[in-house]
Amino acid sequence: MRLLKFALFMRQITRKSPANIDWIQNQGLLAIKLAQIFALRPDIISLEKCKQLQTLYSAAATIPTENVFKILKEKAPDSYHENISWFDVEPLAAASVGQVHRARLKTGENVVVKVIKEDHERKFKRDVRRMSQWLKLAMILSPKLRKVGNPIALLEHVEDYTLRELDLRNEIIGATKLRAIKEELSEDFPMPRLRFPKYYPELSNRHVLVSELIEGQTLEQGIINSNLDWDDLLELFRIHGAFMFGVGTFHGDLHPGNCILDPRGNLVFIDNGAICEAPRKVSRSLFNFFLHLSSGDKDMAFESLISLAERRPRSDKVEEFKRDMHDIYQDFENLSVGEQSLTEVMMKTVRSAVENAGADYGEEGFPIIRSLMYMDGLVIRTYPEVKLISEMRDSLDEFKSGLKLG
Repeated sequence: MRLLKFALFMRQITRKSPANIDWIQNQGLLAIKLAQIFALRPDIISLEKCKQLQTLYSAAATIPTENVFKILKEKAPDSYHENISWFDVEPLAAASVGQVHRARLKTGENVVVKVIKEDHERKFKRDVRRMSQWLKLAMILSPKLRKVGNPIALLEHVEDYTLRELDLRNEIIGATKLRAIKEELSEDFPMPRLRFPKYYPELSNRHVLVSELIEGQTLEQGIINSNLDWDDLLELFRIHGAFMFGVGTFHGDLHPGNCILDPRGNLVFIDNGAICEAPRKVSRSLFNFFLHLSSGDKDMAFESLISLAERRPRSDKVEEFKRDMHDIYQDFENLSVGEQSLTEVMMKTVRSAVENAGADYGEEGFPIIRSLMYMDGLVIRTYPEVKLISEMRDSLDEFKSGLKLG
Protein backbone atom coordinates (compact mmCIF):
# COMPACT_ATOMS: atom_id res chain seq x y z
CA MET A 1 0.00 0.00 0.00
CA ARG A 2 1.45 3.35 -1.03
CA LEU A 3 1.51 6.30 1.36
CA LEU A 4 -1.23 8.21 -0.50
CA LYS A 5 -3.49 5.15 -0.55
CA PHE A 6 -2.88 4.65 3.15
CA ALA A 7 -3.82 8.28 3.83
CA LEU A 8 -7.06 7.81 1.88
CA PHE A 9 -7.65 4.55 3.74
CA MET A 10 -7.23 6.28 7.12
CA ARG A 11 -9.69 8.96 6.03
CA GLN A 12 -12.26 6.22 5.35
CA ILE A 13 -11.61 4.77 8.79
CA THR A 14 -11.61 7.96 10.87
CA ARG A 15 -14.20 10.17 9.20
CA LYS A 16 -17.56 10.52 10.94
CA SER A 17 -19.58 9.35 7.94
CA PRO A 18 -19.73 5.62 7.10
CA ALA A 19 -16.72 4.08 5.39
CA ASN A 20 -16.95 3.02 1.77
CA ILE A 21 -16.66 -0.75 2.29
CA ASP A 22 -16.44 -1.47 -1.43
CA TRP A 23 -13.56 1.00 -1.80
CA ILE A 24 -11.68 -0.61 1.10
CA GLN A 25 -12.10 -4.08 -0.39
CA ASN A 26 -10.86 -2.84 -3.76
CA GLN A 27 -7.58 -1.70 -2.16
CA GLY A 28 -6.55 -5.29 -1.54
CA LEU A 29 -6.13 -7.78 1.26
CA LEU A 30 -3.89 -5.62 3.46
CA ALA A 31 -6.47 -2.82 3.56
CA ILE A 32 -9.19 -5.31 4.53
CA LYS A 33 -7.07 -6.82 7.30
CA LEU A 34 -6.20 -3.40 8.74
CA ALA A 35 -9.86 -2.36 8.61
CA GLN A 36 -10.71 -5.50 10.57
CA ILE A 37 -8.20 -4.42 13.24
CA PHE A 38 -9.80 -0.97 13.49
CA ALA A 39 -13.18 -2.69 13.82
CA LEU A 40 -11.99 -3.71 17.32
CA ARG A 41 -11.00 -0.22 18.41
CA PRO A 42 -13.94 1.71 19.88
CA ASP A 43 -11.30 3.77 21.70
CA ILE A 44 -10.16 5.21 18.34
CA ILE A 45 -13.29 5.28 16.18
CA SER A 46 -17.00 5.37 16.97
CA LEU A 47 -18.86 2.24 17.98
CA GLU A 48 -21.08 2.64 14.90
CA LYS A 49 -18.02 2.73 12.64
CA CYS A 50 -16.67 -0.38 14.42
CA LYS A 51 -19.94 -2.20 13.75
CA GLN A 52 -19.79 -1.23 10.07
CA LEU A 53 -16.21 -2.42 9.65
CA GLN A 54 -17.02 -5.69 11.42
CA THR A 55 -19.10 -6.67 8.38
CA LEU A 56 -15.72 -7.38 6.75
CA TYR A 57 -15.38 -10.47 8.97
CA SER A 58 -18.02 -12.53 7.22
CA ALA A 59 -19.83 -10.38 4.65
CA ALA A 60 -17.04 -9.61 2.23
CA ALA A 61 -17.49 -9.40 -1.53
CA THR A 62 -18.18 -12.74 -3.20
CA ILE A 63 -16.75 -14.06 -6.42
CA PRO A 64 -18.93 -14.92 -9.45
CA THR A 65 -20.14 -18.50 -9.77
CA GLU A 66 -18.18 -19.13 -12.96
CA ASN A 67 -14.97 -18.08 -11.18
CA VAL A 68 -15.67 -20.47 -8.30
CA PHE A 69 -16.01 -23.40 -10.67
CA LYS A 70 -12.88 -22.28 -12.53
CA ILE A 71 -10.90 -22.24 -9.27
CA LEU A 72 -12.21 -25.67 -8.27
CA LYS A 73 -11.43 -27.11 -11.69
CA GLU A 74 -7.88 -25.76 -11.69
CA LYS A 75 -6.97 -25.97 -7.99
CA ALA A 76 -8.94 -28.74 -6.28
CA PRO A 77 -7.32 -32.20 -6.02
CA ASP A 78 -8.70 -35.06 -8.12
CA SER A 79 -10.04 -36.72 -4.97
CA TYR A 80 -12.28 -33.68 -4.40
CA HIS A 81 -13.97 -34.05 -7.79
CA GLU A 82 -14.35 -37.78 -7.26
CA ASN A 83 -16.17 -37.41 -3.93
CA ILE A 84 -18.46 -34.38 -4.23
CA SER A 85 -22.03 -35.18 -5.30
CA TRP A 86 -23.61 -31.73 -4.85
CA PHE A 87 -22.29 -28.17 -4.58
CA ASP A 88 -24.32 -25.07 -3.70
CA VAL A 89 -23.36 -22.24 -6.06
CA GLU A 90 -24.61 -19.65 -3.55
CA PRO A 91 -21.88 -18.93 -0.96
CA LEU A 92 -22.74 -19.55 2.68
CA ALA A 93 -20.29 -16.86 3.80
CA ALA A 94 -17.47 -14.78 2.35
CA ALA A 95 -14.46 -13.30 4.10
CA SER A 96 -11.37 -11.44 2.96
CA VAL A 97 -9.36 -14.50 1.93
CA GLY A 98 -11.93 -17.06 0.86
CA GLN A 99 -15.57 -17.99 0.71
CA VAL A 100 -17.52 -21.03 1.87
CA HIS A 101 -20.14 -23.12 0.04
CA ARG A 102 -22.38 -25.94 1.24
CA ALA A 103 -21.77 -29.27 -0.45
CA ARG A 104 -22.46 -32.99 -0.03
CA LEU A 105 -20.19 -35.99 -0.32
CA LYS A 106 -21.18 -39.09 -2.24
CA THR A 107 -21.27 -40.84 1.14
CA GLY A 108 -24.13 -38.49 2.12
CA GLU A 109 -22.21 -36.31 4.59
CA ASN A 110 -23.01 -32.60 4.51
CA VAL A 111 -19.85 -30.50 4.31
CA VAL A 112 -18.63 -27.02 3.51
CA VAL A 113 -16.06 -26.24 0.84
CA LYS A 114 -13.80 -23.26 1.41
CA VAL A 115 -12.13 -21.73 -1.64
CA ILE A 116 -9.29 -19.20 -1.71
CA LYS A 117 -10.67 -16.37 -3.82
CA GLU A 118 -7.61 -15.47 -5.87
CA ASP A 119 -3.85 -15.31 -5.87
CA HIS A 120 -3.56 -12.70 -3.10
CA GLU A 121 -0.07 -13.56 -1.95
CA ARG A 122 2.12 -11.57 -4.37
CA LYS A 123 0.16 -8.30 -4.09
CA PHE A 124 -0.24 -8.70 -0.33
CA LYS A 125 3.51 -9.16 0.20
CA ARG A 126 4.24 -6.16 -2.02
CA ASP A 127 1.80 -3.95 -0.06
CA VAL A 128 3.28 -5.09 3.26
CA ARG A 129 6.82 -4.38 2.03
CA ARG A 130 5.92 -0.86 0.92
CA MET A 131 4.13 -0.02 4.14
CA SER A 132 6.95 -1.45 6.23
CA GLN A 133 9.49 0.82 4.55
CA TRP A 134 7.82 4.07 5.48
CA LEU A 135 6.73 2.83 8.89
CA LYS A 136 10.37 2.16 9.74
CA LEU A 137 11.12 5.80 9.03
CA ALA A 138 8.30 6.80 11.38
CA MET A 139 9.71 4.51 14.08
CA ILE A 140 13.02 6.37 14.00
CA LEU A 141 11.13 9.51 15.02
CA SER A 142 9.18 7.71 17.76
CA PRO A 143 11.19 4.72 19.07
CA LYS A 144 8.87 4.15 22.05
CA LEU A 145 6.23 2.98 19.60
CA ARG A 146 8.29 -0.19 19.16
CA LYS A 147 7.08 -1.34 22.57
CA VAL A 148 3.46 -0.17 22.52
CA GLY A 149 1.08 0.59 19.73
CA ASN A 150 3.94 -0.52 17.52
CA PRO A 151 2.75 -0.26 13.91
CA ILE A 152 5.57 -2.49 12.63
CA ALA A 153 4.71 -5.22 15.14
CA LEU A 154 1.07 -4.93 14.10
CA LEU A 155 2.01 -5.13 10.42
CA GLU A 156 4.22 -8.18 10.99
CA HIS A 157 1.45 -9.88 12.95
CA VAL A 158 -1.09 -9.18 10.19
CA GLU A 159 1.36 -10.47 7.58
CA ASP A 160 2.09 -13.64 9.54
CA TYR A 161 -1.47 -14.78 10.18
CA THR A 162 -2.70 -13.69 6.74
CA LEU A 163 -0.05 -15.70 4.90
CA ARG A 164 -0.99 -18.70 7.04
CA GLU A 165 -4.63 -18.18 6.12
CA LEU A 166 -3.71 -18.30 2.43
CA ASP A 167 -2.68 -21.96 2.85
CA LEU A 168 -5.87 -23.74 3.91
CA ARG A 169 -3.95 -26.76 5.15
CA ASN A 170 -2.99 -24.64 8.15
CA GLU A 171 -6.59 -24.79 9.36
CA ILE A 172 -6.27 -28.55 9.79
CA ILE A 173 -2.88 -28.17 11.50
CA GLY A 174 -4.18 -25.44 13.83
CA ALA A 175 -7.31 -27.34 14.86
CA THR A 176 -5.22 -30.44 15.51
CA LYS A 177 -2.89 -28.46 17.77
CA LEU A 178 -5.71 -26.85 19.78
CA ARG A 179 -7.57 -30.17 20.08
CA ALA A 180 -4.43 -31.83 21.46
CA ILE A 181 -4.08 -29.08 24.08
CA LYS A 182 -7.73 -29.53 25.04
CA GLU A 183 -7.16 -33.25 25.58
CA GLU A 184 -3.99 -32.61 27.56
CA LEU A 185 -5.86 -30.28 29.92
CA SER A 186 -8.97 -32.46 30.18
CA GLU A 187 -8.38 -33.64 33.74
CA ASP A 188 -7.29 -30.35 35.34
CA PHE A 189 -9.27 -27.96 33.16
CA PRO A 190 -12.04 -29.73 31.19
CA MET A 191 -13.56 -27.92 28.22
CA PRO A 192 -16.49 -30.17 27.21
CA ARG A 193 -18.25 -27.44 25.24
CA LEU A 194 -15.31 -26.77 22.92
CA ARG A 195 -15.48 -28.44 19.50
CA PHE A 196 -13.62 -28.32 16.21
CA PRO A 197 -14.96 -29.27 12.78
CA LYS A 198 -14.10 -32.59 11.20
CA TYR A 199 -11.75 -31.99 8.29
CA TYR A 200 -11.20 -34.05 5.15
CA PRO A 201 -7.48 -33.65 4.40
CA GLU A 202 -7.62 -36.23 1.60
CA LEU A 203 -10.05 -33.95 -0.29
CA SER A 204 -8.22 -30.70 0.50
CA ASN A 205 -5.08 -28.78 -0.41
CA ARG A 206 -3.72 -25.26 0.06
CA HIS A 207 -6.43 -23.77 -2.23
CA VAL A 208 -9.52 -25.81 -1.29
CA LEU A 209 -10.65 -27.09 2.13
CA VAL A 210 -13.44 -29.57 2.82
CA SER A 211 -14.79 -29.74 6.37
CA GLU A 212 -17.88 -30.73 8.33
CA LEU A 213 -20.95 -28.52 8.00
CA ILE A 214 -21.56 -27.06 11.46
CA GLU A 215 -25.21 -26.29 12.11
CA GLY A 216 -26.00 -23.32 14.33
CA GLN A 217 -25.13 -19.65 14.23
CA THR A 218 -21.92 -17.70 14.45
CA LEU A 219 -21.58 -15.33 17.37
CA GLU A 220 -21.75 -12.51 14.81
CA GLN A 221 -25.18 -13.79 13.73
CA GLY A 222 -26.14 -14.06 17.40
CA ILE A 223 -25.21 -10.42 17.90
CA ILE A 224 -27.36 -9.40 14.94
CA ASN A 225 -30.24 -11.57 16.16
CA SER A 226 -29.84 -10.38 19.77
CA ASN A 227 -30.06 -13.95 21.08
CA LEU A 228 -26.66 -14.63 22.68
CA ASP A 229 -26.77 -15.70 26.34
CA TRP A 230 -24.30 -14.15 28.73
CA ASP A 231 -23.38 -17.58 30.09
CA ASP A 232 -22.25 -18.63 26.59
CA LEU A 233 -19.98 -15.60 26.33
CA LEU A 234 -18.53 -16.31 29.77
CA GLU A 235 -17.79 -19.88 28.69
CA LEU A 236 -16.05 -18.55 25.57
CA PHE A 237 -13.88 -16.33 27.77
CA ARG A 238 -13.17 -19.30 30.07
CA ILE A 239 -12.06 -21.49 27.13
CA HIS A 240 -10.15 -18.87 25.17
CA GLY A 241 -8.59 -17.50 28.35
CA ALA A 242 -7.27 -20.95 29.26
CA PHE A 243 -5.45 -21.13 25.93
CA MET A 244 -4.16 -17.54 26.16
CA PHE A 245 -3.14 -17.33 29.81
CA GLY A 246 -2.60 -20.94 30.77
CA VAL A 247 -0.93 -22.34 27.68
CA GLY A 248 0.15 -19.37 25.58
CA THR A 249 -1.00 -21.12 22.38
CA PHE A 250 -4.36 -19.92 21.12
CA HIS A 251 -6.66 -19.15 18.19
CA GLY A 252 -5.22 -15.86 16.95
CA ASP A 253 -8.27 -14.65 15.04
CA LEU A 254 -11.25 -15.55 17.22
CA HIS A 255 -13.58 -12.77 16.13
CA PRO A 256 -17.38 -13.30 16.37
CA GLY A 257 -17.52 -14.76 12.86
CA ASN A 258 -15.03 -17.50 13.71
CA CYS A 259 -16.97 -19.18 16.51
CA ILE A 260 -20.23 -21.08 15.95
CA LEU A 261 -22.71 -21.90 18.71
CA ASP A 262 -24.17 -25.24 17.64
CA PRO A 263 -27.64 -26.60 18.60
CA ARG A 264 -26.13 -28.58 21.50
CA GLY A 265 -24.59 -25.46 23.02
CA ASN A 266 -21.05 -26.24 21.92
CA LEU A 267 -18.64 -23.49 20.93
CA VAL A 268 -17.08 -24.55 17.64
CA PHE A 269 -13.84 -22.81 16.64
CA ILE A 270 -13.52 -22.41 12.87
CA ASP A 271 -10.86 -20.79 10.65
CA ASN A 272 -8.14 -22.29 12.83
CA GLY A 273 -5.25 -21.41 10.52
CA ALA A 274 -3.86 -18.50 12.55
CA ILE A 275 -2.56 -20.09 15.76
CA CYS A 276 -0.55 -17.64 17.89
CA GLU A 277 2.05 -18.10 20.60
CA ALA A 278 2.20 -15.54 23.41
CA PRO A 279 5.46 -15.08 25.33
CA ARG A 280 4.96 -16.65 28.75
CA LYS A 281 6.24 -13.51 30.43
CA VAL A 282 3.49 -11.47 28.78
CA SER A 283 0.65 -13.95 29.25
CA ARG A 284 1.48 -14.59 32.93
CA SER A 285 1.88 -10.89 33.71
CA LEU A 286 -1.45 -10.05 32.07
CA PHE A 287 -3.13 -12.92 33.92
CA ASN A 288 -1.83 -11.68 37.29
CA PHE A 289 -2.85 -8.14 36.34
CA PHE A 290 -6.47 -9.17 35.71
CA LEU A 291 -6.54 -11.50 38.73
CA HIS A 292 -5.52 -8.76 41.16
CA LEU A 293 -7.68 -6.16 39.42
CA SER A 294 -10.76 -8.39 39.75
CA SER A 295 -10.14 -8.77 43.48
CA GLY A 296 -9.75 -5.02 43.98
CA ASP A 297 -6.00 -5.10 44.70
CA LYS A 298 -4.92 -2.43 42.24
CA ASP A 299 -1.39 -2.01 43.61
CA MET A 300 -0.62 -5.68 43.03
CA ALA A 301 -2.24 -5.49 39.59
CA PHE A 302 0.08 -2.64 38.66
CA GLU A 303 3.07 -4.52 40.08
CA SER A 304 2.26 -7.36 37.67
CA LEU A 305 2.87 -5.00 34.76
CA ILE A 306 6.13 -3.73 36.24
CA SER A 307 7.38 -7.32 36.08
CA LEU A 308 7.49 -6.94 32.29
CA ALA A 309 10.41 -4.53 32.59
CA GLU A 310 13.95 -5.89 32.11
CA ARG A 311 14.86 -4.38 35.46
CA ARG A 312 12.75 -2.72 38.11
CA PRO A 313 12.54 1.06 37.60
CA ARG A 314 13.70 3.56 40.20
CA SER A 315 11.28 4.03 43.08
CA ASP A 316 10.26 7.49 41.89
CA LYS A 317 9.37 6.08 38.44
CA VAL A 318 7.36 3.29 40.08
CA GLU A 319 5.42 5.82 42.13
CA GLU A 320 4.82 7.94 39.03
CA PHE A 321 3.56 4.88 37.14
CA LYS A 322 1.22 3.84 39.96
CA ARG A 323 -0.21 7.36 40.26
CA ASP A 324 -0.91 7.34 36.54
CA MET A 325 -2.51 3.91 36.76
CA HIS A 326 -4.73 4.87 39.69
CA ASP A 327 -5.99 7.78 37.58
CA ILE A 328 -6.69 5.45 34.64
CA TYR A 329 -8.49 2.91 36.84
CA GLN A 330 -10.33 5.36 39.06
CA ASP A 331 -13.77 3.84 39.76
CA PHE A 332 -13.08 1.22 37.05
CA GLU A 333 -14.66 -1.62 39.05
CA ASN A 334 -17.96 0.29 39.22
CA LEU A 335 -18.23 1.06 35.51
CA SER A 336 -19.80 -1.16 32.85
CA VAL A 337 -18.07 -1.85 29.54
CA GLY A 338 -20.58 0.48 27.91
CA GLU A 339 -19.37 3.26 30.19
CA GLN A 340 -15.68 2.42 29.88
CA SER A 341 -14.31 0.01 27.27
CA LEU A 342 -11.73 -2.47 28.51
CA THR A 343 -9.91 -1.99 25.20
CA GLU A 344 -9.65 1.75 25.74
CA VAL A 345 -8.37 1.29 29.29
CA MET A 346 -5.95 -1.47 28.25
CA MET A 347 -4.34 0.69 25.55
CA LYS A 348 -3.79 3.47 28.09
CA THR A 349 -2.44 0.85 30.49
CA VAL A 350 0.03 -0.61 28.02
CA ARG A 351 1.28 2.84 27.04
CA SER A 352 1.77 3.90 30.65
CA ALA A 353 3.51 0.61 31.53
CA VAL A 354 5.99 1.11 28.69
CA GLU A 355 6.61 4.83 29.03
CA ASN A 356 6.64 5.07 32.83
CA ALA A 357 7.68 1.61 34.04
CA GLY A 358 9.92 0.34 31.24
CA ALA A 359 7.69 -2.65 30.48
CA ASP A 360 8.33 -4.49 27.22
CA TYR A 361 5.50 -6.49 25.67
CA GLY A 362 7.64 -7.49 22.72
CA GLU A 363 6.40 -7.71 19.17
CA GLU A 364 4.98 -11.17 19.96
CA GLY A 365 2.75 -9.70 22.66
CA PHE A 366 0.32 -8.05 20.29
CA PRO A 367 -1.81 -11.15 19.45
CA ILE A 368 -2.93 -11.69 23.04
CA ILE A 369 -3.81 -8.00 23.41
CA ARG A 370 -5.71 -8.21 20.12
CA SER A 371 -7.64 -11.24 21.43
CA LEU A 372 -8.64 -9.25 24.50
CA MET A 373 -9.90 -6.53 22.15
CA TYR A 374 -12.08 -9.14 20.43
CA MET A 375 -13.58 -10.20 23.75
CA ASP A 376 -14.17 -6.62 24.81
CA GLY A 377 -15.79 -5.70 21.50
CA LEU A 378 -18.06 -8.73 21.75
CA VAL A 379 -19.29 -7.67 25.19
CA ILE A 380 -19.78 -4.03 24.17
CA ARG A 381 -22.04 -5.16 21.34
CA THR A 382 -24.10 -7.60 23.43
CA TYR A 383 -24.11 -6.77 27.15
CA PRO A 384 -22.81 -3.19 27.53
CA GLU A 385 -24.26 -2.97 31.04
CA VAL A 386 -21.94 -5.73 32.34
CA LYS A 387 -19.07 -4.95 34.71
CA LEU A 388 -16.67 -7.23 32.91
CA ILE A 389 -13.80 -7.35 35.40
CA SER A 390 -16.04 -8.69 38.19
CA GLU A 391 -17.64 -11.20 35.81
CA MET A 392 -14.17 -12.50 34.92
CA ARG A 393 -13.35 -13.36 38.52
CA ASP A 394 -14.60 -16.97 38.63
CA SER A 395 -12.75 -17.90 35.44
CA LEU A 396 -9.55 -16.23 36.65
CA ASP A 397 -9.74 -18.22 39.91
CA GLU A 398 -10.23 -21.39 37.89
CA PHE A 399 -7.20 -20.55 35.72
CA LYS A 400 -5.17 -20.12 38.89
CA SER A 401 -6.13 -23.51 40.34
CA GLY A 402 -6.71 -25.65 37.27
CA LEU A 403 -3.86 -24.28 35.16
CA LYS A 404 -1.42 -23.70 38.04
CA LEU A 405 -1.13 -19.95 37.43
CA GLY A 406 -0.50 -17.04 39.75
